[in-house]
Amino acid sequence: MKRPLIVQKFGGTSVGSVERIHNVAEHVIRAKTSGKQVVVVVSAMSGETIDWLS
Repeated sequence: MKRPLIVQKFGGTSVGSVERIHNVAEHVIRAKTSGKQVVVVVSAMSGETIDWLS
């Protein structure tokens, strides 16, 4: 049987601190241990994209 595939995207404030990154990791681990195939996309931390454009 094929396992469901899910895509999780995180960025901005959800990866804005070490504690929040830890929460994201726990979220990803829960999805993986529940038997899903997981693709994780991580974009820039809060405030970083605007710095790149300046």
